[in-house]
Amino acid sequence: MKEEKIVQLKKASEKHWMVIYTRSRFEKKIDKTLQENGITSFCPVIKSKKKWADRTKLVETPLFSSYVFVKVDLSDQLKVKQVQGVLNFISYCRKPVILKDLEIERIKHIVESYSDIEIHSISSLNIGDTVKIKDGLLLNYQGVIRQITGKSVLMAIEQLDCVLTVKVSLDLLALNAAS
Repeated sequence: MKEEKIVQLKKASEKHWMVIYTRSRFEKKIDKTLQENGITSFCPVIKSKKKWADRTKLVETPLFSSYVFVKVDLSDQLKVKQVQGVLNFISYCRKPVILKDLEIERIKHIVESYSDIEIHSISSLNIGDTVKIKDGLLLNYQGVIRQITGKSVLMAIEQLDCVLTVKVSLDLLALNAAS
């Protein structure tokens, strides 16, 4: 009984990547506030040129609308919820969704390596083949093909119920024999 409590306390003090749902257009502000409060957070942004009648400007927009990633333990979850603009943690079966460090690293790598990235919902897509990328910046990355349109391949990040569109030539993909 005592050992169970110790294990539960260790799990409660472990930090995991989780996803918070934010007010619309508050993502970057919340990311900054969390970091100022000593909480590890990540709001992936993409840079794009926006053109107005009188000027052109390079604008940073969040890759995931209304989502910010945080690496927290149980005690930090309350601090996160108290930040203005944070609505709640994304949950599944009443438990916060936990992402692996590898998934966050992949998102960081994709954002750093590609400028032409879009987000698409996968709620209406069918599960496809598992593939491995044979060359380029995403060498040896595996993913589930959700859709192929021309040279665009949609790679699934299932924990977030979304996909990243990365333009990958079809000849750089190898079908995994296990799929």
